[in-house]
Amino acid sequence: MDQNVKELAERLLQTGYENLAEREKRVLRRVAKRVAISQNVNDEFHERLTFGQRMADKVAAFGGSWSFIIIFSLILCLWIIMNTVGLARRDIIDPYPFIFLNLILSMLAAFQAPVIMMSQNRQTAKDRLAATNDYEVNLKAELEIMNLHEKIDDIRQRQLEEVIRRQSESLEELRQLIVNLPAGTGKAS
Repeated sequence: MDQNVKELAERLLQTGYENLAEREKRVLRRVAKRVAISQNVNDEFHERLTFGQRMADKVAAFGGSWSFIIIFSLILCLWIIMNTVGLARRDIIDPYPFIFLNLILSMLAAFQAPVIMMSQNRQTAKDRLAATNDYEVNLKAELEIMNLHEKIDDIRQRQLEEVIRRQSESLEELRQLIVNLPAGTGKAS
């Protein structure tokens, strides 16, 4: 493994490289290479969906929309009106208490529930993928900030050492001036 990555692990995380989880190793490698770690999780996730999964997501999206509620309400009202008005003419398919309608509604619910569950399971997997990506991005940002703090501390330390060196030189020059002053100069008369 690259020595630079191991040094980063020891310096920034105060742990050995071998003790890290795989995703933390991946982040450290990308920090060392100065490579971006963020990614569009939605694109990556949707590329891997099968036709059936995409279809289930569309069915679940439509089943949970106002369009579905309005259309389904209209169909139910139309069904009830047709079978109630048709009762006078004995031209009905499903007389009150609408047992056939209940059967259709039960079948629809039995079909819709697993489709919605599949869609929710995929959303959970997508959320986990996004959370992993967020963790890696946050870890990289934290490591970069720690690295910047070290650099700033190093610059401040060098500047402080330079100021101290200059002050020492100035004090030495001042001491030399005082030592080399002619006798009697600078004394109160």
